[in-house]
Amino acid sequence: MSSLPSPAGPVPSPSGRPGVTVRPAARGDLARVASIAAPFVRDTCVTFEEEVWDVAAWERKLEDVTGRGLPFLVAEVGGPASPDGHGTPVVVGYAYAAPWRPKPAYRHTAEDTIYLDPAYAGRGVGTALLGALLDACARAGVRQVVSVVADVPEAAGSLPLHRRFGFAEAGRLTAVGFKHGRWVDTILLQRSL
Repeated sequence: MSSLPSPAGPVPSPSGRPGVTVRPAARGDLARVASIAAPFVRDTCVTFEEEVWDVAAWERKLEDVTGRGLPFLVAEVGGPASPDGHGTPVVVGYAYAAPWRPKPAYRHTAEDTIYLDPAYAGRGVGTALLGALLDACARAGVRQVVSVVADVPEAAGSLPLHRRFGFAEAGRLTAVGFKHGRWVDTILLQRSL
């Protein structure tokens, strides 16, 4: 894959929602990324991770993803929509692409990951993030993007979001995850770039 070009600055939200900005993640964002991810890991079956990552683990993930020329993005909300009411931008979501599988012939296929602060669901943040992620993946030479969605109620928003971007169901894996005392299916979604 080619190296991901550095954008000149933040990418305005394609959702048309004022105050949402998508940009490449920086080390300074990772404490907020960790705080967004932690409840999903700890309290849900949305992710099959079982250990909450600290900032150092997220730093390694950022280095791994960007070192492969793949995107790791964050969405900020600022202006009147800012949580502090003073316009200070706050990271409210993140998305990245990682290799789908380790074997070399899969090098042009990536798996997406996208998580939002639940307080910002339904506000266009996921749309902004996924749109920017797919654009960045295409620039990086990715031809196929796969999304693995846990078939649990907490992940219900992920399916329509991906379908709006042209992802189609490519299959289902039955009872492949075991977390919080239950077996969980995954739905495989795929989109060509």
